[in-house]
Amino acid sequence: MNAVASSVHASLKQLLHLADNALVLGQRNAEWCGNGPVLEEDIALANMSLDLIGQARMLYQHAATVSGGGASEDSLAYFRNADDFRNFTLLELPHASATSERDYAVTIVRNFLYSAFMLLQWEALQASNDAQLAGIAGKSLKEVRYHFRHSRDWLIRLGDGTTESHQRTQAALNQLMPYTAEFWTSDRPALRAPWDGLVNDALKEAGLLRPSVQASLPHGKTGQHSDHLAPLLADMQSLARAHPRALW
Repeated sequence: MNAVASSVHASLKQLLHLADNALVLGQRNAEWCGNGPVLEEDIALANMSLDLIGQARMLYQHAATVSGGGASEDSLAYFRNADDFRNFTLLELPHASATSERDYAVTIVRNFLYSAFMLLQWEALQASNDAQLAGIAGKSLKEVRYHFRHSRDWLIRLGDGTTESHQRTQAALNQLMPYTAEFWTSDRPALRAPWDGLVNDALKEAGLLRPSVQASLPHGKTGQHSDHLAPLLADMQSLARAHPRALW
């Protein structure tokens, strides 16, 4: 592979990783639509899902241009199989905990850990040599600032709330923190120290203990996913695959 082809491959790989992250988490958070703990949160999570899916669309459109060969945002979102997706494993996990099939603490902790990471990543990507990606980063940064603030506020409210809310949030943190190890297999190791700072400050304010990461490293970014991604994609992709030539 020559230098130009190698650069195009690396660019496409990064774009698909970012797009898949946004699409999968957007789909997961949308599962709260009509099921939120209060109406305001139902609406908030639906809006954040729309933000994420909007980010995915911009990234897939750019990836389709880079890829060529007739690719489109729809083909990249709806006609790739689970092992072709490059999202972090953390984002495909269900909202379930040991005590509930739909635990809001799990959703909040995941959104907090991921939005803290993306807050830093979008900031860094504004300086990308890829002008279009830099523009997407600038727009996405405005949205992720709200996602981070929302999840951080709820993390503190739940952690510093009732005995049950504290216990469930700590359990969610213990459950999900090991999956963040995959963040640091990316090309952004410089983000780790500031991410640690954002996380540790919020956990201290919430009265939560940061668990150690002692688990096998997830590999969603390389296409090795949990059993939860394929059913999520099947639900999301079913209509497009049933009517592949339809115009909407």
